Amino acid sequence: MSRDKLTVTVRWISPFAIVIDISGEINSFSENKLSEAFSQAIKEHVRTVILNFTDLAYINSFGIGMLITLLIRAHREGKKIVGYGLKDHYRNIFEITRLDQVIPIHSSEEIALAFAEPMDLPERES
Repeated sequence: MSRDKLTVTVRWISPFAIVIDISGEINSFSENKLSEAFSQAIKEHVRTVILNFTDLAYINSFGIGMLITLLIRAHREGKKIVGYGLKDHYRNIFEITRLDQVIPIHSSEEIALAFAEPMDLPERES
C-alpha cells in the first residue's frame, strides 16, 4: 500500500528559473516523485529552481534530509534553490535546522523570482 501523498509539477516561469510546485506530504514515500521532478528541473538550462511550498501539508525529518540532498545536487550542477510559501510552522523548522540559510524562503513567487539568477550563456562567435 502506497502512502505517497505528494503531487509535484514542474513549470517554467522565466528564461532562467523553473518552479517545482509541491502539494501534499514530503516523507520517505515521496522520495521518487520529488527526485524525478528535481532531475527534470535541473537538466533544463536554468540557473534557479524555485520550490513552491504553498500547498505543503507535511514534512518530516526524512523530507528535510531529502531537501538537503536536492540542495547538494543543485550545487553540483551549478544551480541555486530558493523557495516560497512556507507556513509559519515549517518556516520555524527551517530556521531551527538553519535550512533557511541555504534555501532562502520568500513570501511569494514574484519575490522568489526576483532572487533567481540569469544563466550565463556562452558568447557566440562572430
